[in-house]
Amino acid sequence: MKHPQSPLIHIVDDDEAFRDSLVWLLESHDYRVVCHDSAESLLAAFVPRGVGCLIVDIRMPGMSGLELYEELIARDNPWPVIFITGHGDVPMAVQAVKRGAHDFLEKPFNQQALLDAVESALAISRSRQAHDAVLGQFEERPPR
Repeated sequence: MKHPQSPLIHIVDDDEAFRDSLVWLLESHDYRVVCHDSAESLLAAFVPRGVGCLIVDIRMPGMSGLELYEELIARDNPWPVIFITGHGDVPMAVQAVKRGAHDFLEKPFNQQALLDAVESALAISRSRQAHDAVLGQFEERPPR
């Protein structure tokens, strides 16, 4: 059983078999995982608390991964986003990275490459959480 404070990874991909394989891989490395079959599903449920990251497919029916990313930016999402795609599109990757995406992987990818990207993203999330905690200490102090 995963500890409630373990890093949380949200997967957003319309391919159920692919989501299942990612869940198996990530849970075997002690990550907590929540899956969403669409961008809209993530937006309806997503509350970024603690340490975590998102793995988002670029091309999905309805709202695309890039459109989801723009909405997450508008909502001040603090969690890093790793994009994945089965359709290598260099301009799309460049656009995502320029907007601040953490990484971009093309399917099929090496499992270790994904795990490395996830651990790197989680290191950023941990750093942001620690930074926010320090700022919170200063905000809680009464004026002298």
